[in-house]
Amino acid sequence: MSAPLMMVCATFLFASMGVCVKLASAWYGTGEIVMYRGLIGLLLMGALTRWQGVSLRTTVPGMHFWRSISGVTALCLWFYSISGLPLATGMTLNYMSSVWMALFLIGGAVMVGGSRVDGRLVATVLAGFVGVALILRPTIDGSQLWYGLIGLLSGVLSAMAYLQITALGRIGEPEGRVVFYFSCGGMLAGALLTVLLGSFHDHTVEGALMLLAAGLSATGAQWLMTRAYAIGRPLVNASLNYLGIAFAFVYSVLLFDDPVHWMSVAGMLMVVVAGIAAARLRQRRHDQTGGPDTLSPEIE
Repeated sequence: MSAPLMMVCATFLFASMGVCVKLASAWYGTGEIVMYRGLIGLLLMGALTRWQGVSLRTTVPGMHFWRSISGVTALCLWFYSISGLPLATGMTLNYMSSVWMALFLIGGAVMVGGSRVDGRLVATVLAGFVGVALILRPTIDGSQLWYGLIGLLSGVLSAMAYLQITALGRIGEPEGRVVFYFSCGGMLAGALLTVLLGSFHDHTVEGALMLLAAGLSATGAQWLMTRAYAIGRPLVNASLNYLGIAFAFVYSVLLFDDPVHWMSVAGMLMVVVAGIAAARLRQRRHDQTGGPDTLSPEIE
């Protein structure tokens, strides 16, 4: 599978996870959801790496630690924010990570004197976010301002985590190993958060099924995303990442009876066009120069 196709599949699974987390929040706290998500991911990736013969021993434990810190923190903040916000608004704020990532990459290029970022590629990222705004048209009232700020912060930390995933891929860390340690960090952080700030709840059939579905979809999406960021380019993946919002919009219409508006349809088309344009720009530049299409691997 190519990196763009992996990102499309990952965004669909992440949107599915968002629905499951939103529903599971009726039975469980944020820490519990993060813990069970991490536990399921740890078991699945542990079994997968063993089956593939991939060792879990790493020579860069520090990189995995910081990737887990940023990624798990972003995950906790995102789960917390969508428990108090409409799903559409929470998804929009978290998916601003692509815009933050573009700014990080541009700032890194300026600071170290790296190669110029393709302005057309950056434009596709920004166009994608305009499409997101048209799809979801999010509004935050006064009672939801705190959750909105938390969701915005989750997007910033997600961007940092994505760049760290790219760095791990560049040095040859298998995606299974990356996802395994991230899942381990999520399980430990979720358990600690639950002990410190809440309590464990009894399971119900509905709640347990939502946790299982969230964990399975999240693990599959995490593996695909990690692989895509390891072999692809950050800004191209960032553009395709917006498809998750389109999938979430479809879920909202089908599951929550949200009305269809012409602005939403126009936004979905803009998201898809931006993603396709980013992939084509990347391929065209690679064919012409045979070199990197955004920044040097050292910056990414």
